[in-house]
Amino acid sequence: MSSIPFRRSLSGLVMAQRVYQVWKGSNIFIFGGRLIFGPDARSLFVTVSLIVVPVVIFCVFVARHLLHRFHPYNAGYAVLVVTIAFTIHVLLLLLVTSARDPGIVPRASHPPEEEFSYDTSEVGGRHTPSLQFPRVKEVMVNGIPVKVKYCETCMVYRPPRCSHCSICNNCVERFDHHCPWVGQCIGQRNYRYFFLFVSSSTLLCIYVFAMCALYIKFLMDKDHPKVWKAIKKSPASVILMIYCFISLWFVGGLTGFHLYLIGTNQTTYENFRYRADNRSNVYNRGCLNNFFEVFCTKIKPSRNKFRTYIQEEVARPPTISRAREVEDEPAGGPRAKVEDDLELGGDLLKISQRRNYEEVDEEMGGRNSNGIHSVLSESELVIDPDTQVPVIRSEVRDSSLGRTSRNWDILPEVLATSSSATEGGAPLQKDAR
Repeated sequence: MSSIPFRRSLSGLVMAQRVYQVWKGSNIFIFGGRLIFGPDARSLFVTVSLIVVPVVIFCVFVARHLLHRFHPYNAGYAVLVVTIAFTIHVLLLLLVTSARDPGIVPRASHPPEEEFSYDTSEVGGRHTPSLQFPRVKEVMVNGIPVKVKYCETCMVYRPPRCSHCSICNNCVERFDHHCPWVGQCIGQRNYRYFFLFVSSSTLLCIYVFAMCALYIKFLMDKDHPKVWKAIKKSPASVILMIYCFISLWFVGGLTGFHLYLIGTNQTTYENFRYRADNRSNVYNRGCLNNFFEVFCTKIKPSRNKFRTYIQEEVARPPTISRAREVEDEPAGGPRAKVEDDLELGGDLLKISQRRNYEEVDEEMGGRNSNGIHSVLSESELVIDPDTQVPVIRSEVRDSSLGRTSRNWDILPEVLATSSSATEGGAPLQKDAR
């Protein structure tokens, strides 16, 4: 039995959370993260009712009367068994399509550092470092360059044929579309089951329609030679035939459309987006190979372990490349500017200290017999505890990249002292910038 990990917090030990409990997408998880649905999973109840209700009506009002129509081998029971088995098959395909990971690309906790490049631009007379980040880059697919985009939400470069679903808020590999009828994105890991669900639903509609028409034929042959009398005898058969005919336009047309997409190795998203571009399809490998790729290749395992416990991420040290770039900054860059500000602040502090000591000497009445003030070197200066020394405050702030720079805020007393010292013949060595 595996032990449950704990993590420390300000309130003590707390149970570690699993990945699905802090998932940033809009998905819905049940059974402890074993099943994943889209945010519109409630539409599944509508889809299930559209399948189950007509089948129940068919079994009660049509298939039950066909049990004894095939006397030699009681083949009428096969009509009912096939209907129930085929319906269960369709429902299982629906569940597998909507309750599994469609191919979600894991999110990154930070942008890829290997793509960063730093550039120093001059803004307002001051050199300010700025971050350069490519939003599009090229990768090779079957020897042809293909552009891939950077996803701001997931902080990853999307793989080829990947797109970000605005409904599920995830990047999905080989994104086809988001189907509201199954409440899930259709992507690389569930496209095969989606097509089987749609095509099986088409066959179920054809089967129910044919059995209802056959029952009407039996009624006309036996007791009701007129069509309208047979319809009056079994109105449920006519209603089911109309329902199946309308449904065939939807699921049947969808099946034909996806057969075309599979044969040309396209997705619904690519077909609608790039239809007017007349660009060549780099993924098309021939009709037979395209069908083989969809139905006969092994489905890749999910890249997300939704039930694993979250590991606390250790703070990353600064990269060596970034440190080297800071060391190699030009002499007139931000670093040189900070050093000049530090020297200026030190000069002003020395001036203010000397000014305070001159005032103290004047109050003492000029006790020096020679009338000349002793000049103290910087190493011999001793500050009286009762003397208030002006304070120079500094703030560390840079909103561009989080790098530290100093903006010196000098108190008014220091400025007054420095100005008076300048008038007395002690000019500053450096000009404030």
